[in-house]
Amino acid sequence: MSESTIFDKIISKEIPAEILYEDDQVLAFKDINPQAPVHFLVIPKVRIATANDINEENAKTVGLLYVTAAKIAKQMGFAEDGYRCVMNCNPHGGQTVYHIHLHVLAGKALGWPPYQDTLKTQ
Repeated sequence: MSESTIFDKIISKEIPAEILYEDDQVLAFKDINPQAPVHFLVIPKVRIATANDINEENAKTVGLLYVTAAKIAKQMGFAEDGYRCVMNCNPHGGQTVYHIHLHVLAGKALGWPPYQDTLKTQ
C-alpha cells in the first residue's frame, strides 16, 4: 500500500486526536479545522483511498461510517435538529487525504449549496 496517511497515524495513535468513538472497524474524531459548531470525521480503520474504491467487499464497512455518525449524533444531542454527512472524492471533490472519511457537520442550520462560488457551466 502507498505511504501512510495522517489518518493511518491517528488510527495507530502516532498522532493524537480528540476521539469521539472507536471500535474495531471505525474511528470518529473531531476535525482540526471545523467548518461548523460540530464537525467530526468518521473513518474506516482499513484504508479505502477514495469513494471510487468502494465496492461490494467493503460496502458494509462504509455503511458503518453512517451508523457511527448517527450514533454519535444521538449521543451528542443533535440528531433531531439535523446534520450533514459529506464524503469528498478526488481533487475536484475537495479530497485532500486519500483515506475515505465522512465529514459530519452540525450545530447550526446549514445552507445549500454549501459553497459561495457562483456555479459556472462549461
